[in-house]
Amino acid sequence: MRRRSPAGVLLLALAAVGTVLPLVSMALTALQPRGSSPAGLSLPSDPQWGNFAAAWDAAVMGELLASSSLIVLVVVPAALLVATLAGYGLALVPFRGSRLVYAAFLAGLALPYEALIAPLYLQLGDLGLLNTRWAIILPLTALFLPFSIFWMRAHFLGLPAELLDSARVDGASMRQAFRHVMLPLAAPAWSALAILLFLWTWNQFLLAVTLVDDPTRRTMAGALGAFQGQYGTDIVLLCAGSLLIVVPTIVVFLVFQRGFVAAILQGAGR
Repeated sequence: MRRRSPAGVLLLALAAVGTVLPLVSMALTALQPRGSSPAGLSLPSDPQWGNFAAAWDAAVMGELLASSSLIVLVVVPAALLVATLAGYGLALVPFRGSRLVYAAFLAGLALPYEALIAPLYLQLGDLGLLNTRWAIILPLTALFLPFSIFWMRAHFLGLPAELLDSARVDGASMRQAFRHVMLPLAAPAWSALAILLFLWTWNQFLLAVTLVDDPTRRTMAGALGAFQGQYGTDIVLLCAGSLLIVVPTIVVFLVFQRGFVAAILQGAGR
């Protein structure tokens, strides 16, 4: 059994503290009296648990929860379906110009969301989709595709070529080989990708605030704008609302962490 180096353990401990510390700070701030401006990691003398209910009501999070769930249920399956099919085609189905197509998708990885806000706003306005959930669903699906296709293509390339050859020898078409052989073997990859897409969609703030004026049609992260008024920001409710938004993502990751870690390790071992 390999011994862990003290430097590695120390590095992991520092990374864990750096990850948990902001959550602890938000939790302590969320329990402070409303209207106060806590400094640092100050413990509340009288924890105000009602701040979470106040944040829920102030941001109308019940409607936002339904809106976010609807957006996630469209974006994640759509991006996952297109990425899996495209990754399979680019990896295992030879055709002329496949490298150029793959290079075009890779170029999409270099495009930041901020650079696309203005063109997206104008195009969606011309299509009459501003202030609708489609203004979030369509751009997010397209913006997730470059990384998703890169992820799935890398996985399919890592699978033994003999598996596809054996299926073809047995008389299976490329579609049948994909459905009955390659897709089941790709379960760790697309399940991990689904978790990433869920986290990115749930936490999407910029597109939701810019392209949708109605707060009840945004993602959960868009609820943070409800705590910023004309003359200031309610820090206590902002932290309480942030924790309410983060909880579902933490729960999803904890539930599916084994599959996510397995997919990462599977890719690292190739």
